[in-house]
This record gives sequence, C-alpha cells and structure tokens, in this order.
Amino acid sequence: MLLALRDLPQPRVLRILALSLALTLLIFAASGTGLFFAARWGLAHWQWLGEAGTDMAGLLIILLLIAGSWLLFRAVAIVVVGLFADGIVADVEGRHYPAAAAQAVDVGWRQNIALALASLARLIGGNLLALPLYILLLVTGVGTVLLALAVNALLLGRDLEAMVLARHPAQPRFDRAARWSLGLLSAASFMVPVANLFAPILSAAMAVHMLHLRNGDRLT
Repeated sequence: MLLALRDLPQPRVLRILALSLALTLLIFAASGTGLFFAARWGLAHWQWLGEAGTDMAGLLIILLLIAGSWLLFRAVAIVVVGLFADGIVADVEGRHYPAAAAQAVDVGWRQNIALALASLARLIGGNLLALPLYILLLVTGVGTVLLALAVNALLLGRDLEAMVLARHPAQPRFDRAARWSLGLLSAASFMVPVANLFAPILSAAMAVHMLHLRNGDRLT
C-alpha cells in the first residue's frame, strides 16, 4: 500500500484519476438528474400528492439519491477504473518492473470492458446474496457494516487479481491470504470519505506491486 501511495502523484496516474473521477461523477449526475425529474413527473402526473407534498417528496428524493450515490460509488468507480485498468497497470509496471512489463500482454478495450462488467456482476450478485444477512444484522449496529466489509473485500480481491493477471495470463493466481489482504485494504479505503475518491487507482497499483513482489521481480 505504501508503494501504491507513491504512485499516485505520477502524471499518467493523475490523468487517469482525473478522467475516471470525471466520468464517474458525470454518470452519477446524469442518472441522478434523470431519476429526480422522472420521480417528480410521476408524482405530478398521477397527482398522488399536493404541491407541498410533491416539494417535500422532491427533497426526500434528493436525500435518497445522495445516500444512494455514496453506497453505489464503489460499484460505478471500479467499473469506470476497469475501463482504464490497462493504462494504470502498464504505467506502474513500466516504472517499477520494466523487465516484467516487457513480457506483458496488451489488454484491449474489449477485454477491459469485459473485466469491468464481470466485476459489476460479481458485486451485484455477491451483495444480493448477502442482503438478507445485512438486514438481520442491522439490530447489532455494526454487524451489517462488518459483513459488507468482508463481502466486498472478497469481491474486490478477485476483481483486482483479474485486472493485473489479464496482462500476465501465465502467472498463477494469488493465494487466498494475499487476495484477502488486498481486497480488505481496498474495501476499507472505499468506506472512508475523500479517500474513496483515490481508492480505485490506489487498489489497482497495490495489485500490481503484490503480483510482482510475490514473483520476486526487482523493484526499481
């Protein structure tokens, strides 16, 4: 993680970070605006509430959209970053592990999209399966958060592993402990405000370092 933090100020990484954040925020802004006006139109069209009630409902919708944005940020951000994954991985490898980078396989945009969609599918499926337990654990106060952290650590570890192994398909998979620690650090960073903005890029860089340090590649 410390090595990955050192990669954040690099120009190419910053460009990808800015582009991915802009695209993520654009997706949220467009979808949120569309949902807000669709809900307002529905309430006004079917006249379920009076004018004052519609205004209050609009305020409630805005609050729900803000809460939903925080909850869904990880899903959208990891998919968006997945579209630029090869650029991040190639940049970190080229600077720190040039010998390994020279042997890497180029990952095209089709494979990047496939990896991003597979990540999204795992995220939705895994959290839907855990949803009944999330609800049951609400009474504990912290149980839902801890379970969500564990579930998403498993999912993120798998996603990040797939991201870096796409360039090195001959390499073996990470062992369970390595995949778990990588996913746990990534999932935890997504839960911290402000830090979650950098979490996707930081997580990708961590996965690169984990792959090559595990293989004994020389760090430059």
